[in-house]
Amino acid sequence: IVPSVLRELIRTIRTARTQAEEREMIQKECAAIRSSFREEDNTYRCRNVAKLLYMHMLGYPAHFGQLECLKLIASQKFTDKRIGYLGAMLLLDERQDVHLLMTNCIKNDLNHSTQYVQGLALCTLGCMGSSEMCRDLAGEVEKLLKTSNSYLRKKAALCAVHVIRKVPELMEMFLPATKNLLNEKNHGVLHTSVVLLTEMCERSPDMLAHFRKLVPQLVRILKNLIMSGYSPEHDVSGISDPFLQVRILRLLRILGRNDDDSSEAMNDILAQVATNTETSKNVGNAILYETVLTIMDIKSESGLRVLAINILGRFLLNNDKNIRYVALTSLLKTVQTDHNAVQRHRSTIVDCLKDLDVSIKRRAMELSFALVNGNNVRGMMKELLYFLDSCEPEFKADCASGIFLAAEKYAPSKRWHIDTIMRVLTTAGSYVRDDAVPNLIQLITNSVEMHAYTVQRLYKAILGDYSQQPLVQVASWCIGEYGDLLVSGQCEEEEPIQVTEDEVLDILESVLISNMSASVTRGYALTAIMKLSTRFTCTVNRIKKVVSIYGSSIDVELQQRAVEYNALFKKYDHMRPALLERMPTLEREKGVHLIFRRVHVWGKVNTLYDVENYLQILEINGFHAVLFSTGIPSITAYNKNGLKIDFTFERSNTNPSVTVITIQASNSTELDMTDFVFQAAVPKTFQLQLLSPSSSVIPAFNSGTITQVIKVLNPQKQQLRMRIKLTYNHKGSAMQDLAEVNNFPPQSWQ
Repeated sequence: IVPSVLRELIRTIRTARTQAEEREMIQKECAAIRSSFREEDNTYRCRNVAKLLYMHMLGYPAHFGQLECLKLIASQKFTDKRIGYLGAMLLLDERQDVHLLMTNCIKNDLNHSTQYVQGLALCTLGCMGSSEMCRDLAGEVEKLLKTSNSYLRKKAALCAVHVIRKVPELMEMFLPATKNLLNEKNHGVLHTSVVLLTEMCERSPDMLAHFRKLVPQLVRILKNLIMSGYSPEHDVSGISDPFLQVRILRLLRILGRNDDDSSEAMNDILAQVATNTETSKNVGNAILYETVLTIMDIKSESGLRVLAINILGRFLLNNDKNIRYVALTSLLKTVQTDHNAVQRHRSTIVDCLKDLDVSIKRRAMELSFALVNGNNVRGMMKELLYFLDSCEPEFKADCASGIFLAAEKYAPSKRWHIDTIMRVLTTAGSYVRDDAVPNLIQLITNSVEMHAYTVQRLYKAILGDYSQQPLVQVASWCIGEYGDLLVSGQCEEEEPIQVTEDEVLDILESVLISNMSASVTRGYALTAIMKLSTRFTCTVNRIKKVVSIYGSSIDVELQQRAVEYNALFKKYDHMRPALLERMPTLEREKGVHLIFRRVHVWGKVNTLYDVENYLQILEINGFHAVLFSTGIPSITAYNKNGLKIDFTFERSNTNPSVTVITIQASNSTELDMTDFVFQAAVPKTFQLQLLSPSSSVIPAFNSGTITQVIKVLNPQKQQLRMRIKLTYNHKGSAMQDLAEVNNFPPQSWQ
């Protein structure tokens, strides 16, 4: 029986109405193909393998065709070899021993007299060659790099890239041939040679230093590309070979990084590309973007850097969302080194906060916080507060945290600082971190001249609205502390309001009975009522009654407070005024301050860590531990495939056997790493606790980090060892890696 051709199989499968019907057709065809393979039918082997590859593409098993692919590769017919090599690339990989049987066939085909057969062998080796195959066949690849045939040279160059990735120590073998590739006129050979040079420079500092002398030649090639006339063979939207231009710019970026002479040699051509490239098409924008990255990464002139940032500013006005996004990402990366140049585009960046695309909106928010300084804090906070009021819920927490930190660092006055934080609590109180309440209370306490103004503002803010719990907590605390100032109308900052003692108590009682009030908020309100017993004169009996009612509350915390306050009234009334007097000026604990500052990386709002959670695990015997980190060097625990994990250490003064390790994960690649999970394990003599990470996405271009805290208990003071497991998605693939960390500094565990 003559088997059907591939076209008929495709037509038949497409007629299937259900998945079950399709499976039945596939199984029937697979059975026929197996029978043909058993009969050693050479006539139709190529046709059967082609059909098998189509089934493999549909997701059905086709492993039984692996050896048939090898037989086709050994055939003398080109059509058989072509299908055989294609099948090998699809059905085989280096994890299967069968692929080693191909080594001799590939070697013979690399020395074949027909260039197309040699090309098939090069493609297969460059696609799925294992380290053993690459080591055995590297000599043949190196010979083909020196051939005069452009078709083979470009394929050999890409195959050499794969060989170097698999066996880096063979890199020097390709050095002599690589030098001559840039003299080729064929654009295909030029393109692949630049790819090969880039790979070698990225993998070896010695190669990088060696190839820096090629910068003038690369500059000359790039100049010829941008100055050349119309060439239909290479023209894309009016630009000559943009793919080669982008590759050369990437290589120049690597060669010019941290090298003054190389950077100087390429300054002029970069300026020429930046000013002469057409921006009406995406092709031109791609070249400009690569030019900007190169300018910002090398030691370029200040005027050139300003030109690059202005190009990114123009990108922000582009209608294409992708172009706006990469512009924001690049500006965020460069804002630390060229702050003033980026500031010129502040209004355009702020306009991006109104974009409908959430990715653009998040990048614009992060960049806006990075641009805040003492000169523009009022205007920027106005825009960011407006954004906080109108943005989606997923932005509110990060935006509120950023506003708090910016206000703390750049507040022009205490009144402005207090007003700003109160505005945040009023707008997005449910989304702020737990440490916002004690921080604002500390700020208010230390601003003695603002007490009357603050308590009046807070009183008006919570009238009839208890939905924003952090705001209600701060208001309750302030009313308890400064309720007498509220009643006496001592506010000089704005027109005082007329409030009676009973009206103040009405508000606090409403907080106590409100369904929206959390247990913590009720505790604030009850304590505030108790404090008012020493500040008010006409309502002490009412306060006693309220306190006694909550002595039988089902809320244990509230009941305990009420019982203690009742005892204070009955047995220790003479001590009540002293116990309930105003709080003195609060000083932030040094340990808290250090932690709070260290976990914040300015301009990277998405890396902020929940400080309250950080401190919670350090509670020892009822008080917060104070950390010290003097003399403990940080280490790089992992650095591979663009992912870098750094460890920093702190020890507890109160319990030296506790080590707090903060990991910071950064990503130097061009795409974000998503669904990042960090896991750790230690020997049985240790105890380990992992806190939640600050995010699951590591931004590209080192524009942000993920922060996660590990607490390690080491009672026996043994040398610390740790095994880590990293999982994440990158470039559409699930990545996983294991590593051991044994280089912990002695100060971290002794």
